[in-house]
Amino acid sequence: MVDAKNNGSVEITRRSLIQGVAASTLAAILPMGPFGPRDHRAVSFRKTVLDKRFIAESVAIGDVNRDGKLDIIAGNVWYEAPHWTPHEIAAVLQVDPATAYSNCFNSWAVDLNHDGWIDQIVIGMPGEKAIWRENPRNINAPWREHPIWRSACNESPLFVDLLGNGKRVLVMGYDDTYLAWFEPLKDPYAEWICHNVSERNGPSSNRYSHGLGVGDINGDGRNEILTKDGYYVSPPDPRSGPWTFVKTDLGPDCAQMQVFNVNRNSRTILATSSAHDRGVWWFEPLKGGGFQRHLIDDTISQTHALAIGKFGRSRSLNLVTGKRFWAHGPGRDNGASEPALLVRYELLQTPRGLEWERHVIDEDSGIGTQFAIQDLNGNGLADIIVANKKGVFLFEQV
Repeated sequence: MVDAKNNGSVEITRRSLIQGVAASTLAAILPMGPFGPRDHRAVSFRKTVLDKRFIAESVAIGDVNRDGKLDIIAGNVWYEAPHWTPHEIAAVLQVDPATAYSNCFNSWAVDLNHDGWIDQIVIGMPGEKAIWRENPRNINAPWREHPIWRSACNESPLFVDLLGNGKRVLVMGYDDTYLAWFEPLKDPYAEWICHNVSERNGPSSNRYSHGLGVGDINGDGRNEILTKDGYYVSPPDPRSGPWTFVKTDLGPDCAQMQVFNVNRNSRTILATSSAHDRGVWWFEPLKGGGFQRHLIDDTISQTHALAIGKFGRSRSLNLVTGKRFWAHGPGRDNGASEPALLVRYELLQTPRGLEWERHVIDEDSGIGTQFAIQDLNGNGLADIIVANKKGVFLFEQV
């Protein structure tokens, strides 16, 4: 069992992230709830190795065989709960993690053809096509592949409820030219509808762009699309692009950009993590516009995926990330061969101000380019599921 507070590998660091702000002021902007009170009972995880092969760098969660249990999908394999029996979706290629990449950088599980069976969205190498695979409905056969769009750019494409209507859409660049969002037609087997967001060659349109997020950061009630160079503001009709771009510095190349509220008045902050160097940060909105960057941690390199989770009985908010081991192979990125840590940063309210506390969950797994946080076993506690060049791993919160 991996214990995030009690085992000998735990490293805890504290950093005050708002300098010169009184604790009473912080109490006013940070209500009790996801940020407190702190749960002093240990938050522990049980590690299960589902696969030691390099299968994928992302995972998706869904009830593939409709037995009432959530299964794990990683690239060309799905793992059947509760014993995590592997089943092939497509032929599994032998890939050398030191020299090659997987065909699955991002994936999601959703019923796209509305037949009651979970399908798989797959995005491979940046710039290549986006597809979905049709669940054969408990028949032992390869999953049929269908097109979504000819080109999927940016290394952190998103499948999110962009419009706030309960329907998820894809947000990504395409053709090394435009950033756009995509929605399916009534015919699930047709290519999706493309809605341009950026002007030609706008920020985050390139295939190797890093950093993409969605959230309402200007308080207009509509979601913006964030990039490291600024954000796109939706017009009243989000299908009538291009969107207005507001230039602002949101840090260096990063993973998924997380946006979350810190009070009832929709005060928002952002969090990012470095894709190929070192750094995890949060960004404080300034009254005059723009954001101030605050360092959370600079000891782990290649934090190429970032997600938000709530852990413990108090559901305290955590940023979860770690090392994408050999993101570009050995020796190419800063600290490429250092231990593949998986970590969470717990957001705390203290007399000194707002702080993050680091907890090492594991030292030999890390993250890929996308991972999932979800309650898999129905015990009411969020679990963490990752796939990367080390294999496929489940961390059950116990």
